[in-house]
Amino acid sequence: MKAHILVVDDDPRITNLLRRILAYDGYSVASASSGNEALTRTLEHPPDLIVLDITLPGLNGLEVARRLRAAGDYVPILMLTARDAVADRVEGFGTGADDYLVKPFAPEELLARINALLRRNQAERYEVLRYASVELDTGTRLAHRGGREIELSPTEYELLTLFLRHPRQVLTREIILDRVWGLDFEGSSNVMEVYVGYLRAKLEAEGEPRMIHTVRGIGYVCKE
Repeated sequence: MKAHILVVDDDPRITNLLRRILAYDGYSVASASSGNEALTRTLEHPPDLIVLDITLPGLNGLEVARRLRAAGDYVPILMLTARDAVADRVEGFGTGADDYLVKPFAPEELLARINALLRRNQAERYEVLRYASVELDTGTRLAHRGGREIELSPTEYELLTLFLRHPRQVLTREIILDRVWGLDFEGSSNVMEVYVGYLRAKLEAEGEPRMIHTVRGIGYVCKE
């Protein structure tokens, strides 16, 4: 048996479809039809991954993700929703989602994204990454610059991890989007720029020199 997945959607047709797709691929599947039920099931039987709709009765999917992350639960979350605007995707990632898939979806793509999220989560090694004056503990997910502690959102953490694993290496937009968000945004999307800005603000909060530099037309590089 593969990983245990919690499907959270108030549409029984979607829930049944996802159950069939995931069970056929060997996954153990549980379901919840509301945000409150999702949180309860997560406590009772912690899943290895959550497929989470945004529009739910009671607590919506965004609030479910916020509460899980606030409680220190970093279970991979795949938002599966009919909302396809860039602003909706930005908000979804901002609450702690790891990936975002729009309905209607192809079963093959859903499974590919789930497999990628599970591989990334299982392969993560707890270590301390260092470059220049910045340290990142992948166990506690806390960063330090000098003696200053920096709290990171899940997306900021993934970004900083990527930069610290590849110092002085130019990372293209495509590489960053694939490694951090796991999907290819439209060229007009500014999601990556927004989160690089958030991360820079935290790293430079006390006037420290810039570490994450823009390489125009290509992407970014982490260097002194």
